[in-house]
Amino acid sequence: MNIKQFMSQDHKECDLLYARAEAAASAEDWSTANQTFNAFIQAMERHLGIEETELFPAFEEATGIKMGPTEMMRMEHDQMRVLFAEMRDALERQHSDDYLGIADTLLILMQQHNMKEEQILYNMMDQHLSDDNLHLEKKFQDWEKD
Repeated sequence: MNIKQFMSQDHKECDLLYARAEAAASAEDWSTANQTFNAFIQAMERHLGIEETELFPAFEEATGIKMGPTEMMRMEHDQMRVLFAEMRDALERQHSDDYLGIADTLLILMQQHNMKEEQILYNMMDQHLSDDNLHLEKKFQDWEKD
């Protein structure tokens, strides 16, 4: 499994959790909304952490590009985290309109972000980090266990 395959599949899993949390908030099922939102945030932080602590530094080291696409992705991660906090606040207040409005903003950001990663960045990573495939295969197995 290469970076693009693993990380794209992880995007899909995060998206599924996002949709479940959104549906629960829309139905004002606050217990389920909180539970699925927490699972979504855990999955997203795991995903973002893999990128920020492993993949981005490895790519930057291999290419020497430090202020390019990985820097933009980190900025977008920060934007997502702000929206996560706002969504958490709306859930705590049990305000579905606020939650759903913020969730729509997050969805657009995530779709654009994921497209850039899946169509450009992950391909570049697979190209530049191919010599490290055995190490990455082990990492993928470890990440799947987390």
